[in-house]
Amino acid sequence: MSEEKSASRPRQLWNNALRAVRSDGTAHMMEEFTAEMTLVAEGLCEDQARLRQLVEELRRENDRAARRMASQAQALENTMKENQREADRRLDELTRRLAALEGKNIRRFRWKKNRISQLTLLAGVTGVIWLLVTVLGLFQ
Repeated sequence: MSEEKSASRPRQLWNNALRAVRSDGTAHMMEEFTAEMTLVAEGLCEDQARLRQLVEELRRENDRAARRMASQAQALENTMKENQREADRRLDELTRRLAALEGKNIRRFRWKKNRISQLTLLAGVTGVIWLLVTVLGLFQ
């Protein structure tokens, strides 16, 4: 009897499982599961469509930002070149003015040097004349 019970027990479990699968409740559960999975799939499809739309919008915004940055970089480069030209022009002007001042200072130095030489010569001549007048005054 115990053998009959032990042999019939797995068979009962099997039959119970088959009845549960073949019953009307299973068909209803399958239908409900299919409906829920369809709803989930539709939701995922809508989410994916929204994500695609968002990706396209971000791509367009990124392209606009890239174009805007390129134009700003070009404007900055043009401004930098213009400022460099202006600085070069000012440097050339200052170099010319400095060269002119150096030339003027050289002429002024030469003039002063000539004047000092002339004054020294004049002082020497005056000293010699004074000496001659003094010596001649002693002889009289």
